[in-house]
Amino acid sequence: MRKLLFIVSISLGMIVTAQETKTDAAVVDTTKAWSIQGQNTLMLNQAAFSNWVGGGANNVGWLAGVNYNLTYEKEKDLWENIIVLGYGQNNTKGVGTRKTQDVINLSTNYGREFAKSWYYSMGASLQTQFAPGYEDGNNPEAAKLSNFMAPGYVNVGAGITYRPNDNFTMTLRPANARWTFVLDKDLQRAGTYGLKNDGDSSLFQFGFLGTAIYKLQIMENITLLNTGSVFSNYLDHPERLVLAYGAVLNMKINKYISSNITLDLLYDHNQIKKTQLKQTLGVGFAYNIDNGVKRSDKKDNQGWLKK
Repeated sequence: MRKLLFIVSISLGMIVTAQETKTDAAVVDTTKAWSIQGQNTLMLNQAAFSNWVGGGANNVGWLAGVNYNLTYEKEKDLWENIIVLGYGQNNTKGVGTRKTQDVINLSTNYGREFAKSWYYSMGASLQTQFAPGYEDGNNPEAAKLSNFMAPGYVNVGAGITYRPNDNFTMTLRPANARWTFVLDKDLQRAGTYGLKNDGDSSLFQFGFLGTAIYKLQIMENITLLNTGSVFSNYLDHPERLVLAYGAVLNMKINKYISSNITLDLLYDHNQIKKTQLKQTLGVGFAYNIDNGVKRSDKKDNQGWLKK
């Protein structure tokens, strides 16, 4: 009888241990390392006039875009990838088709945590556009101002990243290489986008780059995304800062319809010695992807992401 009780006790102990091990494994498996937040939009606008004494021209326009954030976060590793693509046109009677939006913005940043919310990091980014730009909007009869990879900006650097929660990220890179590419031969003239000589296709700069992203929920279904950056070239006129700010106000009407207002401000001495401004407003279709609510156990400020 004692031998039987002894065998039963050992068997029960093994079963309990196996169950505890299995439970622990299940807990680990439920933590997601990858999260994806994305928005696909198609905005439309239209105006028509007939015998309208106030005047006006018939016009129709569209704007399509995608905005994705793909993040890998596990233990001390943080890897963020951002994809922003957008293009839009407007056709006005008597004027023709003009470009209203044109952007390609890709970036990646990897960090290794060394203190709470602080990471050693390194990353790269690319900024350019899809189609040519002219002095008169999208009129090919006017002087050409820009094109795909003319300019195109590539940044590669290392520094530190501060990310206390999913709503705020700041990256400081005291060592950042910046290449300006002008691959359109019509624009390869001395002084254009900082080129030193006629026929040059690129300009190299090395300096400090700081970027920040701040997401704010103003009201239910209304969010504001703020982005900003500053660059100083150590090699030539470090006081001539390249400053950029962007804001996207998203007002969600229902699951598939939303309204967006965007604002972009830019000052770059090599482009034009004036502050540049771009603003858009659109109402249309939007499809959101969001599986990032449960990103990791240490994030406690993700309520605005929940649907």
